[in-house]
Amino acid sequence: MTAKNPSAELMQLANAFRISRAVHVVAELGIGDLLKDGPRKAEELAAETNTHPRALYRVLRTLAAVGVFHEGNDRNFSLTEVGQCLRSDAQNPVYDWAKFVGRPYAWQTWAELLQSVRTGESVFRHVHGCEAFEYRARHPEENLLYDRAQAEISRGVSEAVAKSYDFSAFKQIIDVGGGQGGLLIRVLQVWDRLRGVLFDQPQVVANAGKALAAAGVLDRCEIVGGSFFDSIPAGSDGYMMKAILHNWDDEPSISILRNIRKAMRPDGKLLIVERVVGGPNEDLEAKLSDLQMMVALGGLERTLEEFTELFDASGFRIERVIPTGTRYSIIECLPV
Repeated sequence: MTAKNPSAELMQLANAFRISRAVHVVAELGIGDLLKDGPRKAEELAAETNTHPRALYRVLRTLAAVGVFHEGNDRNFSLTEVGQCLRSDAQNPVYDWAKFVGRPYAWQTWAELLQSVRTGESVFRHVHGCEAFEYRARHPEENLLYDRAQAEISRGVSEAVAKSYDFSAFKQIIDVGGGQGGLLIRVLQVWDRLRGVLFDQPQVVANAGKALAAAGVLDRCEIVGGSFFDSIPAGSDGYMMKAILHNWDDEPSISILRNIRKAMRPDGKLLIVERVVGGPNEDLEAKLSDLQMMVALGGLERTLEEFTELFDASGFRIERVIPTGTRYSIIECLPV
C-alpha cells in the first residue's frame, strides 16, 4: 500500500519510542488503577503519584491522543478500552509488561541494536557484563517483575492452549521449562484425568507448589528440579514446552530437543508452543519479538521451515501445526 505521506509516516515510526516510554511511565505510576473507578483530574493524579502536575498532564494528554486515555473537560482523564489494560486487575493486563519493557537495563540493551546487527549476537552481555538470566538472578526485584510480566502475557495463551488441543490421549504431560506452572495448571484444570510433571531449574520451581495447590492440581502434579541441558524426566507419553526454544539459537535448542527425545517413550508426543513467523510483509508482532530475542538473549523466533530443520536434527518430525487463536501455535511433533 502506498503511503499518503511517506515522510510523515516514517517520522511517526522513528519517533514511536516516545509513546513506549510514556506508556511505561504511567504504568510505573499506577495510573490505570487510579482511574479504574472513573475520570479524575490530572492534578489529583499528580498529588497521588507525587509528580509534577503540569508534566504529568502533558504525558496523559499525549497518551489520550493515541487512544490510551480520554481527555474530557478541565483536564479530566478516563481509561479507554485500551487503557483498561493498564489496570493491574484487568482481564488481559499489560500492566507489568509495560513496566518491564521500560526498565533501564532492558531499555539500554535495545539501544545497542546496531551492535547486534553487526555481530549477529545478543548485546546483553556487551551492555551488562553477563547474560540476561544471570542479571535477573543477581537483581531479585527485576526478576520478580520479569516473572510477573511473563505470567501476565501468558495467561490468555495458557487458556487457549488447554482448550485447543485434545490432551485426553495422554496419561501424563511433562512441562519442560514450565516456570511457576501457569500453563500446566490450566491444562490440568481443563483435563481433570491428566497427571503432570513441572520441570525447571530448582530455584525456579522452589515455590511452585503454592500455585499448584491454590489451583487445586497439586495432588496430580510432581515438581522436579533440574536443567534441560543435562537430562529430562523420562518415561512420559507427553512432553510440552512453551516459549523455550525461542530463547536459544539452533545448537542449544537441538541439545534440549535431543534430551527430550532420549527421555520420551517411543509412542510419545512433543508439543511445542511457540510463535511461527509468517511470510514477507506480514506478522509484525512475531518479527518484533524476533528482534527482542536477538538483542536480549541471542535466540530467535522461527518460521515453519526453520522449525522443521530444527526437529529434523533432533529426532522429531512435525505432525501438524494447531492455531490457538493467539500469537502462539501448537506444533505437534512425533519421534522418529
